[in-house]
Amino acid sequence: MSARESGLKDTGIQISEATVSDFFALLKPRVMALAVFTAFVGLMVAPGVMNPVIAVIAIGAIAVGAGAAGALNMWYDADIDALMSRTSKRPIPSGRVTPGEALGFGLVLSVLSVMTLGVLVGWAAASLLAFTIFFYVVIYTMWLKRSTPQNIVIGGAAGALPPVVGWAAATGAVGVESLVLFLIIFLWTPPHFWALALFKIGDYAAAGIPMMPNVAGQVSTRKQIFAYSLILAPIGVLPWAVGFASGLYGIVSAALGAGFIWNAWRLLADKSWVEGWKMKRAKALFAYSIFYLFAIFAVLLADTIAMRAVSWPH
Repeated sequence: MSARESGLKDTGIQISEATVSDFFALLKPRVMALAVFTAFVGLMVAPGVMNPVIAVIAIGAIAVGAGAAGALNMWYDADIDALMSRTSKRPIPSGRVTPGEALGFGLVLSVLSVMTLGVLVGWAAASLLAFTIFFYVVIYTMWLKRSTPQNIVIGGAAGALPPVVGWAAATGAVGVESLVLFLIIFLWTPPHFWALALFKIGDYAAAGIPMMPNVAGQVSTRKQIFAYSLILAPIGVLPWAVGFASGLYGIVSAALGAGFIWNAWRLLADKSWVEGWKMKRAKALFAYSIFYLFAIFAVLLADTIAMRAVSWPH
Protein backbone atom coordinates (compact mmCIF):
# COMPACT_ATOMS: atom_id res chain seq x y z
CA MET A 1 0.00 0.00 0.00
CA SER A 2 1.36 3.42 -0.93
CA ALA A 3 1.84 6.19 1.60
CA ARG A 4 -0.93 8.17 -0.15
CA GLU A 5 -3.44 5.28 0.06
CA SER A 6 -2.47 4.70 3.71
CA GLY A 7 -3.03 8.36 4.50
CA LEU A 8 -6.46 8.35 2.84
CA LYS A 9 -7.53 5.29 4.80
CA ASP A 10 -6.31 6.88 8.06
CA THR A 11 -8.48 9.92 7.45
CA GLY A 12 -11.53 7.76 6.65
CA ILE A 13 -11.61 8.70 2.97
CA GLN A 14 -12.52 5.74 0.76
CA ILE A 15 -11.33 5.38 -2.81
CA SER A 16 -13.93 4.00 -5.19
CA GLU A 17 -12.95 0.65 -6.66
CA ALA A 18 -15.45 0.97 -9.50
CA THR A 19 -14.08 0.90 -13.03
CA VAL A 20 -15.16 2.84 -16.08
CA SER A 21 -16.96 -0.27 -17.34
CA ASP A 22 -18.92 -0.46 -14.08
CA PHE A 23 -20.19 3.10 -14.51
CA PHE A 24 -20.91 2.42 -18.17
CA ALA A 25 -23.02 -0.59 -17.12
CA LEU A 26 -25.05 1.75 -14.90
CA LEU A 27 -26.19 3.55 -18.04
CA LYS A 28 -28.07 0.43 -19.24
CA PRO A 29 -26.31 0.63 -22.63
CA ARG A 30 -28.72 -1.68 -24.46
CA VAL A 31 -31.75 0.31 -23.32
CA MET A 32 -29.87 3.54 -24.01
CA ALA A 33 -29.06 2.36 -27.54
CA LEU A 34 -32.74 1.86 -28.30
CA ALA A 35 -33.63 5.29 -26.92
CA VAL A 36 -30.83 6.95 -28.89
CA PHE A 37 -31.78 5.20 -32.12
CA THR A 38 -35.48 6.11 -31.90
CA ALA A 39 -34.56 9.69 -30.95
CA PHE A 40 -32.24 9.87 -33.95
CA VAL A 41 -35.03 8.67 -36.24
CA GLY A 42 -37.39 11.24 -34.76
CA LEU A 43 -34.81 13.94 -35.43
CA MET A 44 -34.13 12.77 -38.99
CA VAL A 45 -37.79 12.34 -39.94
CA ALA A 46 -38.64 15.85 -38.73
CA PRO A 47 -39.01 18.47 -41.49
CA GLY A 48 -36.23 20.90 -42.26
CA VAL A 49 -32.46 20.59 -42.27
CA MET A 50 -30.65 20.61 -38.94
CA ASN A 51 -27.06 21.73 -38.50
CA PRO A 52 -25.02 18.50 -38.29
CA VAL A 53 -23.02 19.70 -35.26
CA ILE A 54 -26.19 20.68 -33.37
CA ALA A 55 -27.75 17.34 -34.32
CA VAL A 56 -24.78 15.43 -32.88
CA ILE A 57 -24.97 17.48 -29.68
CA ALA A 58 -28.71 16.78 -29.42
CA ILE A 59 -28.31 13.02 -29.83
CA GLY A 60 -25.38 13.03 -27.42
CA ALA A 61 -27.41 14.87 -24.78
CA ILE A 62 -30.35 12.50 -25.24
CA ALA A 63 -27.99 9.54 -24.89
CA VAL A 64 -26.55 10.92 -21.65
CA GLY A 65 -30.06 11.63 -20.35
CA ALA A 66 -31.20 8.10 -21.13
CA GLY A 67 -28.12 6.73 -19.40
CA ALA A 68 -28.72 8.97 -16.39
CA ALA A 69 -32.26 7.61 -16.04
CA GLY A 70 -30.85 4.08 -16.19
CA ALA A 71 -28.32 4.85 -13.44
CA LEU A 72 -31.00 6.33 -11.18
CA ASN A 73 -33.22 3.33 -11.86
CA MET A 74 -30.43 0.98 -10.81
CA TRP A 75 -29.79 3.06 -7.69
CA TYR A 76 -33.40 2.82 -6.54
CA ASP A 77 -33.93 -0.79 -7.63
CA ALA A 78 -30.72 -2.18 -6.12
CA ASP A 79 -32.67 -4.11 -3.47
CA ILE A 80 -34.86 -5.98 -5.92
CA ASP A 81 -32.10 -6.31 -8.53
CA ALA A 82 -30.17 -8.38 -5.98
CA LEU A 83 -33.06 -10.89 -5.84
CA MET A 84 -33.38 -11.55 -9.58
CA SER A 85 -31.01 -13.70 -11.64
CA ARG A 86 -31.32 -11.34 -14.61
CA THR A 87 -30.11 -8.32 -12.61
CA SER A 88 -28.11 -9.68 -9.66
CA LYS A 89 -24.78 -9.05 -11.37
CA ARG A 90 -25.46 -5.38 -12.01
CA PRO A 91 -22.86 -2.98 -10.53
CA ILE A 92 -24.69 -2.11 -7.29
CA PRO A 93 -25.99 -5.55 -6.19
CA SER A 94 -22.60 -7.07 -6.97
CA GLY A 95 -20.88 -4.44 -4.84
CA ARG A 96 -18.78 -2.89 -7.60
CA VAL A 97 -20.50 0.49 -7.29
CA THR A 98 -21.97 1.94 -4.10
CA PRO A 99 -25.54 3.32 -4.06
CA GLY A 100 -24.18 6.78 -3.30
CA GLU A 101 -21.89 6.70 -6.30
CA ALA A 102 -24.73 5.62 -8.58
CA LEU A 103 -27.06 8.30 -7.24
CA GLY A 104 -24.49 11.06 -7.66
CA PHE A 105 -23.54 9.79 -11.12
CA GLY A 106 -27.15 9.71 -12.27
CA LEU A 107 -28.03 13.15 -10.90
CA VAL A 108 -24.96 14.83 -12.41
CA LEU A 109 -25.60 13.28 -15.81
CA SER A 110 -29.29 14.23 -15.65
CA VAL A 111 -28.52 17.91 -15.04
CA LEU A 112 -25.70 17.90 -17.60
CA SER A 113 -27.83 16.36 -20.35
CA VAL A 114 -30.83 18.64 -19.84
CA MET A 115 -28.74 21.83 -19.57
CA THR A 116 -26.65 20.91 -22.62
CA LEU A 117 -29.74 20.21 -24.69
CA GLY A 118 -31.44 23.38 -23.50
CA VAL A 119 -28.54 25.79 -23.96
CA LEU A 120 -27.12 24.41 -27.21
CA VAL A 121 -30.21 23.00 -28.95
CA GLY A 122 -33.53 24.19 -27.54
CA TRP A 123 -35.52 24.30 -24.33
CA ALA A 124 -38.55 22.50 -25.78
CA ALA A 125 -36.47 19.37 -26.32
CA ALA A 126 -34.68 19.88 -22.99
CA SER A 127 -37.98 20.12 -21.13
CA LEU A 128 -39.18 16.91 -22.75
CA LEU A 129 -35.91 15.17 -21.84
CA ALA A 130 -36.23 16.34 -18.23
CA PHE A 131 -39.81 15.08 -18.12
CA THR A 132 -38.73 11.73 -19.60
CA ILE A 133 -36.07 11.25 -16.91
CA PHE A 134 -38.52 12.29 -14.18
CA PHE A 135 -41.26 10.00 -15.50
CA TYR A 136 -38.96 6.98 -15.75
CA VAL A 137 -37.29 7.44 -12.37
CA VAL A 138 -40.09 8.82 -10.18
CA ILE A 139 -43.38 7.76 -11.79
CA TYR A 140 -42.32 4.36 -13.12
CA THR A 141 -39.38 3.19 -10.97
CA MET A 142 -40.41 4.61 -7.60
CA TRP A 143 -44.17 4.24 -7.89
CA LEU A 144 -45.70 2.14 -10.66
CA LYS A 145 -43.17 -0.70 -10.86
CA ARG A 146 -43.85 -1.96 -7.34
CA SER A 147 -47.51 -1.06 -7.03
CA THR A 148 -49.49 -2.19 -10.08
CA PRO A 149 -49.43 -4.82 -12.86
CA GLN A 150 -50.09 -1.91 -15.22
CA ASN A 151 -46.57 -0.64 -14.44
CA ILE A 152 -45.27 -1.35 -17.92
CA VAL A 153 -48.39 -0.06 -19.65
CA ILE A 154 -48.26 3.38 -18.04
CA GLY A 155 -44.53 3.48 -17.51
CA GLY A 156 -43.97 2.68 -21.16
CA ALA A 157 -44.56 6.36 -21.88
CA ALA A 158 -41.02 7.10 -20.72
CA GLY A 159 -39.48 4.73 -23.26
CA ALA A 160 -41.76 6.08 -25.98
CA LEU A 161 -40.71 9.72 -25.59
CA PRO A 162 -37.19 9.73 -27.19
CA PRO A 163 -38.43 10.17 -30.80
CA VAL A 164 -40.59 13.06 -29.58
CA VAL A 165 -37.51 14.61 -27.94
CA GLY A 166 -35.58 14.12 -31.19
CA TRP A 167 -38.37 15.73 -33.21
CA ALA A 168 -38.53 18.68 -30.79
CA ALA A 169 -34.74 19.09 -31.03
CA ALA A 170 -35.07 19.48 -34.80
CA THR A 171 -38.21 21.62 -34.92
CA GLY A 172 -38.64 23.23 -31.51
CA ALA A 173 -42.13 21.74 -31.23
CA VAL A 174 -44.07 18.48 -30.97
CA GLY A 175 -45.69 17.37 -34.22
CA VAL A 176 -48.44 14.86 -34.91
CA GLU A 177 -45.86 12.70 -36.66
CA SER A 178 -43.73 12.45 -33.52
CA LEU A 179 -46.81 11.42 -31.53
CA VAL A 180 -47.34 8.58 -34.02
CA LEU A 181 -43.80 7.37 -33.29
CA PHE A 182 -44.56 7.70 -29.57
CA LEU A 183 -47.69 5.60 -30.00
CA ILE A 184 -45.82 2.80 -31.80
CA ILE A 185 -43.33 2.40 -28.94
CA PHE A 186 -46.00 2.88 -26.27
CA LEU A 187 -48.12 0.02 -27.65
CA TRP A 188 -45.04 -2.14 -28.30
CA THR A 189 -43.85 -1.96 -24.69
CA PRO A 190 -46.44 -4.15 -22.90
CA PRO A 191 -46.20 -7.22 -25.17
CA HIS A 192 -42.41 -6.86 -25.24
CA PHE A 193 -42.00 -6.80 -21.46
CA TRP A 194 -44.79 -9.27 -20.70
CA ALA A 195 -43.11 -11.80 -22.98
CA LEU A 196 -39.97 -11.35 -20.86
CA ALA A 197 -42.00 -11.57 -17.66
CA LEU A 198 -43.47 -14.91 -18.75
CA PHE A 199 -40.13 -16.69 -18.83
CA LYS A 200 -38.76 -14.68 -15.87
CA ILE A 201 -41.88 -15.11 -13.74
CA GLY A 202 -39.90 -16.65 -10.89
CA ASP A 203 -37.57 -13.64 -10.73
CA TYR A 204 -40.42 -11.17 -10.45
CA ALA A 205 -42.16 -13.32 -7.85
CA ALA A 206 -38.98 -13.46 -5.74
CA ALA A 207 -38.62 -9.68 -5.93
CA GLY A 208 -42.29 -9.04 -5.21
CA ILE A 209 -42.87 -7.07 -8.40
CA PRO A 210 -46.50 -7.26 -9.59
CA MET A 211 -45.82 -8.05 -13.23
CA MET A 212 -48.87 -9.15 -15.21
CA PRO A 213 -48.09 -12.92 -15.29
CA ASN A 214 -47.61 -12.95 -11.51
CA VAL A 215 -50.87 -11.10 -10.84
CA ALA A 216 -53.29 -12.08 -13.61
CA GLY A 217 -51.72 -15.43 -14.55
CA GLN A 218 -50.08 -16.71 -17.69
CA VAL A 219 -53.26 -17.34 -19.67
CA SER A 220 -54.55 -13.79 -19.18
CA THR A 221 -51.13 -12.34 -19.99
CA ARG A 222 -50.93 -14.28 -23.25
CA LYS A 223 -54.37 -13.04 -24.24
CA GLN A 224 -53.40 -9.45 -23.48
CA ILE A 225 -50.17 -9.80 -25.45
CA PHE A 226 -52.15 -11.01 -28.45
CA ALA A 227 -54.67 -8.16 -28.08
CA TYR A 228 -51.86 -5.61 -28.01
CA SER A 229 -50.29 -7.17 -31.11
CA LEU A 230 -53.58 -6.72 -32.99
CA ILE A 231 -53.55 -3.03 -32.09
CA LEU A 232 -49.83 -2.49 -32.64
CA ALA A 233 -49.70 -3.92 -36.16
CA PRO A 234 -51.95 -1.29 -37.82
CA ILE A 235 -50.48 1.51 -35.69
CA GLY A 236 -47.08 0.60 -37.11
CA VAL A 237 -48.42 1.48 -40.57
CA LEU A 238 -49.61 4.95 -39.47
CA PRO A 239 -46.51 6.85 -40.69
CA TRP A 240 -47.61 5.93 -44.23
CA ALA A 241 -51.30 6.62 -43.53
CA VAL A 242 -50.52 10.02 -41.99
CA GLY A 243 -48.31 10.89 -44.93
CA PHE A 244 -44.71 11.08 -43.73
CA ALA A 245 -43.64 7.71 -45.14
CA SER A 246 -43.97 6.07 -48.52
CA GLY A 247 -46.08 3.14 -49.64
CA LEU A 248 -42.99 0.93 -49.48
CA TYR A 249 -42.68 1.67 -45.78
CA GLY A 250 -46.38 0.84 -45.45
CA ILE A 251 -45.88 -2.58 -47.02
CA VAL A 252 -42.79 -3.44 -44.97
CA SER A 253 -44.32 -2.22 -41.70
CA ALA A 254 -47.48 -4.22 -42.39
CA ALA A 255 -45.37 -7.34 -42.94
CA LEU A 256 -43.47 -6.71 -39.70
CA GLY A 257 -46.76 -6.23 -37.88
CA ALA A 258 -48.09 -9.50 -39.31
CA GLY A 259 -44.97 -11.20 -37.96
CA PHE A 260 -45.68 -9.77 -34.53
CA ILE A 261 -49.25 -11.04 -34.61
CA TRP A 262 -48.04 -14.47 -35.77
CA ASN A 263 -45.57 -14.77 -32.91
CA ALA A 264 -48.17 -13.56 -30.40
CA TRP A 265 -50.68 -16.10 -31.76
CA ARG A 266 -48.19 -18.94 -31.44
CA LEU A 267 -47.60 -17.90 -27.85
CA LEU A 268 -51.34 -17.75 -27.16
CA ALA A 269 -52.03 -21.12 -28.78
CA ASP A 270 -49.06 -22.94 -27.22
CA LYS A 271 -50.13 -25.29 -24.41
CA SER A 272 -46.78 -26.88 -23.64
CA TRP A 273 -46.11 -24.38 -20.82
CA VAL A 274 -48.78 -26.18 -18.75
CA GLU A 275 -46.46 -29.16 -18.48
CA GLY A 276 -43.57 -27.02 -17.28
CA TRP A 277 -41.89 -26.79 -20.67
CA LYS A 278 -39.45 -23.90 -21.04
CA MET A 279 -41.00 -20.78 -22.51
CA LYS A 280 -39.82 -21.17 -26.10
CA ARG A 281 -42.70 -19.18 -27.61
CA ALA A 282 -42.36 -16.36 -25.06
CA LYS A 283 -38.64 -16.13 -25.74
CA ALA A 284 -39.31 -16.13 -29.48
CA LEU A 285 -41.81 -13.27 -29.17
CA PHE A 286 -39.45 -11.31 -26.92
CA ALA A 287 -36.65 -11.64 -29.49
CA TYR A 288 -38.97 -10.75 -32.37
CA SER A 289 -40.30 -7.71 -30.53
CA ILE A 290 -36.78 -6.27 -30.29
CA PHE A 291 -36.22 -6.96 -33.98
CA TYR A 292 -39.60 -5.43 -34.83
CA LEU A 293 -38.97 -2.09 -33.17
CA PHE A 294 -35.45 -1.67 -34.53
CA ALA A 295 -36.60 -2.77 -37.99
CA ILE A 296 -39.64 -0.52 -38.23
CA PHE A 297 -37.63 2.55 -37.21
CA ALA A 298 -34.74 1.58 -39.47
CA VAL A 299 -37.11 1.22 -42.43
CA LEU A 300 -38.69 4.58 -41.62
CA LEU A 301 -35.24 6.18 -41.50
CA ALA A 302 -34.19 4.62 -44.81
CA ASP A 303 -37.51 5.59 -46.36
CA THR A 304 -37.09 9.21 -45.26
CA ILE A 305 -33.56 9.40 -46.63
CA ALA A 306 -34.66 7.86 -49.94
CA MET A 307 -37.63 10.21 -50.35
CA ARG A 308 -35.48 13.26 -49.66
CA ALA A 309 -32.84 12.06 -52.12
CA VAL A 310 -35.47 11.73 -54.83
CA SER A 311 -37.03 15.12 -54.15
CA TRP A 312 -33.69 16.94 -53.73
CA PRO A 313 -33.17 19.43 -56.58
CA HIS A 314 -30.51 18.34 -59.08
